[in-house]
Amino acid sequence: MHCLHPLRLLVLSCLGLLCAAMPSHAQDAGLGIGSKRFTESYILAEVLAQTAAPHLPAPPRLRQGLGNTAIVYEALRSGSIDLYAEYTGTVALEILKNPQPMTREAMNAALAPLGLGIAIPLGFNDGYALAMRAAEAERLGVRTLGDLARHPELRLGLSNEFIGRADGWQGLAARYGFTQKPAGLDHGLAYDAIAAKQVDVIDIYTTDAKIEHLGLRVLTDDRAYFPRYDAVVLYRLDVPTRWPAAWAALQKLEGRIDERAMIAMNARAELQGVAFDVIARDYLAQGGVGGKAGASGSEGARGFVAKLFGPDLGRITRQHLLLVAVSVGLAVLIAVPLGIAVFPHLRLRALVLGLTGLLQTVPSLALLAVLISLIGAIGTLPALIALTLYSLLPIMRNTVTGLAEVPTGLRQAGTALGMTGAQSLRLVLLPLALPTLLAGVRTAATIAIGTATIAAFIGAGGFGERIVTGLALNDRELLVAGAVPAAVLALLSEGLFEVIEYWLRRGRAG
Repeated sequence: MHCLHPLRLLVLSCLGLLCAAMPSHAQDAGLGIGSKRFTESYILAEVLAQTAAPHLPAPPRLRQGLGNTAIVYEALRSGSIDLYAEYTGTVALEILKNPQPMTREAMNAALAPLGLGIAIPLGFNDGYALAMRAAEAERLGVRTLGDLARHPELRLGLSNEFIGRADGWQGLAARYGFTQKPAGLDHGLAYDAIAAKQVDVIDIYTTDAKIEHLGLRVLTDDRAYFPRYDAVVLYRLDVPTRWPAAWAALQKLEGRIDERAMIAMNARAELQGVAFDVIARDYLAQGGVGGKAGASGSEGARGFVAKLFGPDLGRITRQHLLLVAVSVGLAVLIAVPLGIAVFPHLRLRALVLGLTGLLQTVPSLALLAVLISLIGAIGTLPALIALTLYSLLPIMRNTVTGLAEVPTGLRQAGTALGMTGAQSLRLVLLPLALPTLLAGVRTAATIAIGTATIAAFIGAGGFGERIVTGLALNDRELLVAGAVPAAVLALLSEGLFEVIEYWLRRGRAG
C-alpha cells in the first residue's frame, strides 16, 4: 500500500495549487482591456490602458494577444474584457456579417441589442491590402490587384485569419477572379517569407512598419473590394457608467493617432524591439500629436538575456506551472478511476479510450475557441479544461495497460486469500500497475507543458505569452525566451518523475 504514496502526493500537490490558479473576484472587478495578436493591437491596448489607469480605482486588467477577432470578440461578449481597439470594416463584415458599407450610426444600432457599441475613432485607417516585392512587381508590370489576377504563377502566402474572414480571401478571389491557392502563414512570419522569396505576395495591414523597410509594393485595390478599416474602440455599453472618469479620459484620444504616428509606433516595436508599454508611454507623454512616437531612438530595446530573465519571468513561470500541475492533477482524478471502472469491460474500455483519443485530434486553438463559447469566459478556466482533456488519454491508457500487465497468478492469489475485489485492487493490482500508471502521468505532464503555451492565446498567461508576442513581432529572441523556460520546466518534470520512480524501485526492493 505504501507504494501508492508517490501518486497520492503528486495528486494532492496538484490540487493544492488549484485555488491559486483560479482568478479571484477582485482580480476580475477592474476595467478589462484586450488586444488581438498583432503589433498594432498590442500597442493600442497599452495606449488605452495607460490613458484609463489614472482615472480608475485599480489598475486595468490588460489581456494582450488573445488571438483572432472571434476570440477577442467572444471575450468582450462574455464580459471577460470590457473594450478593445477594433476596426470599422471588421465590425461590419466580420462581426455583424453585413456585406454592405455601414455608417458608425448603423453599426451602433446593430450592436446595441448585443450590449455593445463603437466609439472614439482614433484617427487612422488600417486597411487590408496585398503586397509584393517592388522589384518583382516592376518586372512583371503588376501595380493593381487586377494585374495580379493575370499572374496565376505567383505564390500567395496569406494569414490564416485573412483566408477565413468574411472580408478576406474568398470574397477577394471572387471579385478579381484569382485562381491561386494561397498558403496559410502567421502574419508575423509572412514578411520573412516574402523577403526570403518563399512566397511572392502577402496580405498586409496598411500601417505595417515593414512595408517600406522591405521595399514592398502595395497593390492598388482597383475594384474597391476592401472597405475602410478606421480604428475605433469596441466596448460594452455599461463601461461609461461603471467607469465615467476613465471613459471621459479615453474619449480624449479621439482623432489623436494618425497613420504616420501609428506606422512610427509599429516601427519602434518591430524594427527596434521597443516594449509595447514603453511605446505607448512615450507617445502619450508627447501629447499624441505629430506622428513622431519617439521613432528616432531605440530606447527600451532589450537583448536576449534581458528578455529571458525579464521582470515577467516569475509571473509567467507561476502561471505555467499552475496550468500544468492543476490540469494533470485533475486528469489523474478523472482518468485513473475511469480506467479502473472500464478495465473489466472490453467493449466499454475500447469505446472510452477511443473517445479520449478523439480529443487528441482536436486542434488546441479550436478546442479553446469552443470552450470560450460554451462557458463564456477566457483565461485560466478554459485553458485548464482543455489541458485536462488532453491529459486524459495517456493516463487512462496506462492505467488500463498497467492493470492488464498484472500476472493472472497474482490476481488469483488475492482471491485465494479471501480478498474482496476492492481489497485486491487496492493491495495487489494498483501497486503492481503503479509504475506503468506513473509513466502515463509523466507523459501527460510533458504534453501539458508544451500545450500550455497555447493558453496565452486566450489570456491564461504562461511561457506562451512570450511566444505569442514573439510571433506577432517576428522576434526570434523573444520566441526563444519563451521556449527555453518551457524546455527547462520539461526537464525538471522529467527529473521529478525519475526521483519518484527511483523511490518506487527502492520501496519494491525493500
